[in-house]
Amino acid sequence: MPENGTPVHILGAGPGGLATAAALRERGISAVVLEKADTVGASWRSHYDRLHLHTTRANSALPGLPIPRAYGRWVARADLVRYLEQYAAHHRTEVATGVEVHRLERGENDQWVLHANGGRRLTSPAVVVATGCNHTPYLPPWPGRGTFTGDLLHASAYRSPAPYAGKDVLVVGAGNTGAEIATDLAESGAGRVRLAVRTPPHILRRSTLGWPSQRSAILCRRLPVGLVDRLAARLAKASLPDLSAYGLPRPQAGLYTRVRQGAIPVLDVGLVSAVRQRRVEPVAALESFEGAKAVLADGETLSPEVVIAATGYHTGLEELVGHLGVLDARGRPLAHGRRTHPSAPALHFTGFSYPISGTLRELRLDAGRIAKAIAKAAR
Repeated sequence: MPENGTPVHILGAGPGGLATAAALRERGISAVVLEKADTVGASWRSHYDRLHLHTTRANSALPGLPIPRAYGRWVARADLVRYLEQYAAHHRTEVATGVEVHRLERGENDQWVLHANGGRRLTSPAVVVATGCNHTPYLPPWPGRGTFTGDLLHASAYRSPAPYAGKDVLVVGAGNTGAEIATDLAESGAGRVRLAVRTPPHILRRSTLGWPSQRSAILCRRLPVGLVDRLAARLAKASLPDLSAYGLPRPQAGLYTRVRQGAIPVLDVGLVSAVRQRRVEPVAALESFEGAKAVLADGETLSPEVVIAATGYHTGLEELVGHLGVLDARGRPLAHGRRTHPSAPALHFTGFSYPISGTLRELRLDAGRIAKAIAKAAR
């Protein structure tokens, strides 16, 4: 696959797509990144203002360019966007914006055919899908949802707490996004903030005595699940208060057991303090709506003015590649990174997992592995 040949096509100009393009360029393989938005890092631009990385600057950089030290240890959302712009320029990455690929098919001569908006039909010897897990907001079909008379929005539409000053807000979902939005609201003048919790999360300090939780996660990745569960339980008891009396008990399943099931721990950036000060009130899971009422799993009814659903996303891959037999029941790729599915050679996916060691770190590693695999296949 020479430099002047048909380029590899990468879908998505987020961290995963840009990193893979840079890694391919390092191996002399041309690549073009197709992005449906009008700029790189579109999903990061739309996240809430308060957001900072939970992973350290050093372990969040993409291959070939460090994140500037001026951005601090925990990089802010706006600074990460600035870094992605710098990264694309530094590596002279070819990014075609305004191009949305809606279907991939296997064509002649082992080429992939990409059907894009505007009737465009592109061909490529290899394709990397880097559109990520946070593609299509998921709003559960709660019974009575259409009858709710308050404001209901997905967390993807939340930007800042200013519009919710003095209001009664119910945040649904106790992952990192829900926990941070609830904390943001409580610290910035919302009238009342409750956090609906279906399964109590594992909570970790972002760092302890200067040691980031991410480093421990990296060290633990290859240890037995049971051992990590026991170590994490001891660490939690030693470093964090028991919040059971406030409605947020410690989880029954072990931390790494839950990670293997797809549940990443919540890294504390103020939730523990907010719960202990009763500025954030954990409540049971949301079950349904009845007009102005939100009905919880324990039978309690609330009358929130606003409900913010931090209920996750769909990958949005079904239309693109669902017909190829490469997705599992949740719509996630069966093969990831350097590996490809037997029915779809030279089709790679990156960014469709929630690794405990940090998403950006894994995207960096995946980029090199994918580039190596593509270069090997081209020989």
